[in-house]
Amino acid sequence: MNEGIVPSLAELVALRGSGRPPAVLRGRHGVHGPAPSPLRGRGMEYAESREYVAGDDVRRMDWRLTARTGRAHTKLFQAERERITLLACDVAPSLYFGTRVRFKSAQAARAGAVAVWTALRAGDRVGALRGGDEPAVPPASGVRGAMRVLDALARWYAASPPDDGGLGLTLERAQRLLRPGARLVVLADPASAVAIPQTRWTALARHHETTLVMLRDALETAPPRRGLAFRSTAGRVELALADPDVRERWDAAFVAPAETLGARLPAAGVRVRSLWTDEASDAWLQPLPTGDAA
Repeated sequence: MNEGIVPSLAELVALRGSGRPPAVLRGRHGVHGPAPSPLRGRGMEYAESREYVAGDDVRRMDWRLTARTGRAHTKLFQAERERITLLACDVAPSLYFGTRVRFKSAQAARAGAVAVWTALRAGDRVGALRGGDEPAVPPASGVRGAMRVLDALARWYAASPPDDGGLGLTLERAQRLLRPGARLVVLADPASAVAIPQTRWTALARHHETTLVMLRDALETAPPRRGLAFRSTAGRVELALADPDVRERWDAAFVAPAETLGARLPAAGVRVRSLWTDEASDAWLQPLPTGDAA
């Protein structure tokens, strides 16, 4: 089977060495989870404060408590708990096509694999879910946990599951599952992401480090300037894409909504990336040039 159409588990495992650490991103209201950086290993987190004892590190003084009590206090720290990285997987039928290198669905699986291996290097537990009847892949650590997620990605992105309830349901399930401070990676078709209310994105970013990866294909943004024929349930259809009015409607359907979303969500604390079917599957991890939204 062509891996550009149907992703294989072996292909996803082979991406283990891919990925560069992304820039730190916090939600607009701050993330209070255990990890101070998206891809650092576990470090130290605040545990409690106690009265200062001679020899304590003055850099860890708890100045607020000192001022409130009138007695010197210092902060104590402990090893961080494992953080969770959860993949929220859109499996809309519109993902299962592509005109350059691979299908958008295959690229989604590969991007998810990059996220899994990157999170594993950071010491995170990894899990995944979609909006259907199938239970979520519970967050787990180590290679065994990673392999469970990769197996789910290979299955889900082989063909659109008929029982899927859409990205909205996927994000509802993610909100119920995650605790504040988790990392959420949303793999989605632009049309699915655009349909999610702004309030949902804002709520997710308020409590979690949220990244939206929109899977895109060149045909959607730069269709040929000639007739484009395809088959639908109504039979053969041809779009007269040389007609300026038709191209304008095409842009309004496929280009403008995604660009508007990419410009709007960062203000809510959501990191937005467009990942094209002919790009390296870890390209979404790389920082954007200043001023670009997606």
